[in-house]
Amino acid sequence: MKFKNMEPVVLVHDIPEHGLQAGDLGAIVEIYPGGGVEVEFVRLSGETQALLTLNERDIRKTDSRDLPAIRRLAKVS
Repeated sequence: MKFKNMEPVVLVHDIPEHGLQAGDLGAIVEIYPGGGVEVEFVRLSGETQALLTLNERDIRKTDSRDLPAIRRLAKVS
């Protein structure tokens, strides 16, 4: 298994319909057989921005060269 539950991960492409951009940080909340993963993306307020079932190729592990950043959402739903 490539990922573990509660592991931080980085989105590798934009998902504009959920307000997400490549580089956004999420956390694995569930791992499914066959390569599916449930990932939660949370705002600093603690509210969930998106809870999505993604393929392992949609995310990557964090590494020592990653720097967290803050960006403002254009629209908060």
